[in-house]
Amino acid sequence: MPPAPRSPAASLARAWGRLRPLPGGSWLFSRLLGRMIPYTGTIGAHVRELRPGYARVTLRDRRRVRNHLQSVHAIALANLGEVTSGLALTLALPPAVRGIPVSLTTDYRKKARGRLTAEATVAAPGAVAAPLEHRVEAVIRDAAGDEVARTTVRWMLSPA
Repeated sequence: MPPAPRSPAASLARAWGRLRPLPGGSWLFSRLLGRMIPYTGTIGAHVRELRPGYARVTLRDRRRVRNHLQSVHAIALANLGEVTSGLALTLALPPAVRGIPVSLTTDYRKKARGRLTAEATVAAPGAVAAPLEHRVEAVIRDAAGDEVARTTVRWMLSPA
């Protein structure tokens, strides 16, 4: 019998636990995450804090994520919100549950400039015996603490 597949949460938690205490460890974890999820890696987000049900991720304002208005592009903000919500949720899920986003909505409050911080907090769903939806919200703030965007992701959870 083949071994049971490793849960994404277990792999992420193990990598975070090993790398976070090292100098540059959170940066290296963030690069590895970008390799695991190539499109997400294009924005160069930096995972700063990660635990079951909580994620804090930053994004540096630089030319590669800007639009023609000299602010962070709307899709880069949506990407930041989605990865932040996904990290918080994934680490909160029981090992035999998988999630996939089925809807993503981002409300833009003001032009996003400078270093941005996205935070998501989610309560762990109980046992998942059949597919169910779970909403997770990520709030993105600028260095002054002003909310620049809010992303709501509808995740479809199902047994692995």
